[in-house]
Amino acid sequence: MLAVRPEPHTSICQLPNGVRVIAIALPWLDSVSLSVFVRAGSQHENARANGISHVVEHMAFKGTETRDCQRINLDAERLGGEVNAHTDKDHTAFHIHGLAEHAVPFLHMLADIVRHSNFPEAELERERQVILQEFAEDEDDPLSTAYKLFDRNCFGRHPLAQPVIGTQANIRRFTRDELLAYVGQHYTGANVVVAVAGRIDPETLQHEAEKAFGTMRAGPVNAVAPPDWRGGLRERRQAGSSQSHVVLGFPLPSLAADDPAGELAAAVFGEGMSSPLLDELRERRGLVYHASCSADVLPAAGQFVVEASMAPEHLDPFLDAVGTLLLDHAERIDAIALERARNQLAVRSLRTQERPFRRLEEAVQQLCVQGRVRSRAEQLERLQALGTAEVGSAFRRLLAEPPALAIVGKLKPGAGERFVQRLATARGA
Repeated sequence: MLAVRPEPHTSICQLPNGVRVIAIALPWLDSVSLSVFVRAGSQHENARANGISHVVEHMAFKGTETRDCQRINLDAERLGGEVNAHTDKDHTAFHIHGLAEHAVPFLHMLADIVRHSNFPEAELERERQVILQEFAEDEDDPLSTAYKLFDRNCFGRHPLAQPVIGTQANIRRFTRDELLAYVGQHYTGANVVVAVAGRIDPETLQHEAEKAFGTMRAGPVNAVAPPDWRGGLRERRQAGSSQSHVVLGFPLPSLAADDPAGELAAAVFGEGMSSPLLDELRERRGLVYHASCSADVLPAAGQFVVEASMAPEHLDPFLDAVGTLLLDHAERIDAIALERARNQLAVRSLRTQERPFRRLEEAVQQLCVQGRVRSRAEQLERLQALGTAEVGSAFRRLLAEPPALAIVGKLKPGAGERFVQRLATARGA
């Protein structure tokens, strides 16, 4: 195994089959957090398979070659372990948090779930009903619906536009054989990162990881071609909703571009109550109760996203005000606003460092995309190096592309078209 140390407390090694192991020693903790990340998410699915990564995540806990689902839960919980998992567009991850003294058995429990799940037929039929209820709940959420329409606006028919939960028809159709075939194709050494943080001995954990994952088939890397940005407007009336729910966005560079200006631009625009978005739209004009701005940056693409919910009669003035603010930021970045945003991102980075699972997820993303893990000091230096010119340029680049806009709930005819036309006029399109 070839090992490198990118920063104090962090050790990284790669097994001969491509599995990478990140061990972050946090000796002041009495706990341990373990995750196994698999580069297999909704962006790796074709339309017929959309949602299968999420079903695999659920079914991984329903039985392995040596343990049934009750034993899987009991083995972890009798040691006080908390077990969880999640699926995203670019990965699936399995987690255990517990006492540091149980790090080694926890690691082997996760390995059993990831490598040896056998997806019992009877459990699949039961869990299918659970996932269908989750799907129905997601469909009832107007903001979740807006995000699904928004992603279609952004990326069209590219797999990155697909919802993680998939389609109802696919959830009803997936078979055990399909799940096994999907895992066999995607759950391979080149796509797995084992990550551990807490009061641990890194060398011991790396050695145990090699025992648990060293015989995994290497396989190819699950690469995804970056999507083209499309933009566009989609609206959906949702019965029972008394509000209009808006998701608006523009393209940002992907993680692979290694450009933090978009994240800083989003913080300048909408991080905190004193940000222009919240100060102007909520505090001064009372147009919204909820509004936020974020940078959603994935390995294949990025999105600058504004979301808000409001009374339908406020939709036109809301969109008009957001458009004005965006155009103003393309012309001028306030130095105090930039200072605020830098410090807010610094605090957010600190919170990430203090939350082991978030720290592991950030480290895994950096390792998979940039090939190394940055220290917090280096990340802060990169933010400090960005001035008003770089952030203003980020706003001009994103506004040079057509907006993606989704409106769900109670609609106001023409509001979306008026906003899109105004920005098109400003762009000279």
